[in-house]
Amino acid sequence: MWAALRSTFAEAHFRHQVPLGRYYADFASHGAKLVIEVDGSQHAGRQAEDEARTAFLNGEGYRVLRFWNNEVLENLDGVLARIAEYLPSPLVGEGAPQGRMGGARRSRAPAGKAGTPTPALPTRGREGRTTSGWSH
Repeated sequence: MWAALRSTFAEAHFRHQVPLGRYYADFASHGAKLVIEVDGSQHAGRQAEDEARTAFLNGEGYRVLRFWNNEVLENLDGVLARIAEYLPSPLVGEGAPQGRMGGARRSRAPAGKAGTPTPALPTRGREGRTTSGWSH
C-alpha cells in the first residue's frame, strides 16, 4: 500500500505512521488533509475506539478513509480509485502561482531557431556609429 500511494499520488506526499495527537495514522497526506487507515481483523471488535479516533482526526480537519487488509491485498486498484475520489485538485497549497514570477516558466527555450529573426543588440560600427537591426 505504501509504495502504491507514493507512486500513484506522489503530489499528495503521503507519509507512513504519522503521529496525530495521541494517535498514529497508517498513512496521511497533510496537503490533502486525508488519512488512510488499513485495518486488520483486530479492528472488528474495536468499533467504538475507531469511531473516537475518527472523530478526533475529523476535528483536526482530516477526512478518514478505512479499508480492510484483505481489500487492499485483493483489490488495490479499486482502493486507489476510491482514494483518488477524496484527493482535491489541486492539493491544498499547490497549483497556485508561486514566487515573484507568478508561475512563469523556469527555463527558456533555446535562443533563435534556424530561420527565425532575432533582434540584435545595438552595436558600434567601424566608424563609431550605433547600428541596430535584426540578425538571421
